[in-house]
Amino acid sequence: MPICNACPRKCNVERNIGEFSRGFCKMPYNAVLARASLHLWEEPVISGERGSGAIFFSGCNLRCVFCQNYEISHENFGKQVSKSEFIDIVKNLENQGAHTINLVNPTHFVPFIKEVFSEYKPSVPVVYNTGGYDDVESIRSLQGLIDVYLPDLKYFDSDVSKKYSNAENYFEKASNAVLEMQRQVGKSEIKDGIMQKGIIIRHLVLPKNTDQSIKILRWIKDNLPIDTHISLMSQYVPYVKTEYKELNRRIVTAEYQKVIAEFERLGFENGFMQERSSAQTDFIPKFDLSGI
Repeated sequence: MPICNACPRKCNVERNIGEFSRGFCKMPYNAVLARASLHLWEEPVISGERGSGAIFFSGCNLRCVFCQNYEISHENFGKQVSKSEFIDIVKNLENQGAHTINLVNPTHFVPFIKEVFSEYKPSVPVVYNTGGYDDVESIRSLQGLIDVYLPDLKYFDSDVSKKYSNAENYFEKASNAVLEMQRQVGKSEIKDGIMQKGIIIRHLVLPKNTDQSIKILRWIKDNLPIDTHISLMSQYVPYVKTEYKELNRRIVTAEYQKVIAEFERLGFENGFMQERSSAQTDFIPKFDLSGI
């Protein structure tokens, strides 16, 4: 079986079918899934009226201390599926009327995903919905298979990314991956309210970390087109208690408004903002193997 260096962790370990690995993500070669269902709570150009076909992958190459999907990212809850089973899951979501096929946290399964979508390309756009800690060569290898990239840019400074995600080189790797994503998809295209190709950069505003938000917005302004779609999220909930006191509360209105003000000052043309009411656990999906 292949030696895995699919993400910036470069674990260089075997990932066999059926066997959970010794790598950072702890996952086997085949995808492990926790849920596959229509999901209405993504950006409007991803969810539309009927929902995106969200496929939630288990395991993670970040395992952030504040993760709201803790039971699948840290505890690895999920069910392993074969390529044919995965294709059947995708087809079922298409038949349910999904506007998009939304791969949620797929980074550590890129080799498997390449095999699947080289064999079967859905009739609706495929969305690569990632925490951002991607290897640029892995992203390059997906050209032609992914229609919409939906990466996080979580942190700018290495001390912050090391503290919260044990990834000191997070921004270096994430920013290079984003530049490759942009190169692949070019100018965004939206038809009947649904993004057909393009990139949306997500950023979750964290308590007492608005400096990270502002640095990221300034980087986007300096390195990407001014019409780049940016999603500024206020939905942070202290789902798990951490040793970092600043993360054990929701953000306050003033913090979110400060970030929005910088977005406007920089002159961005396309943005998605959230209501403060989004910061609640009711919006976290139930990971119960639905649709698997």
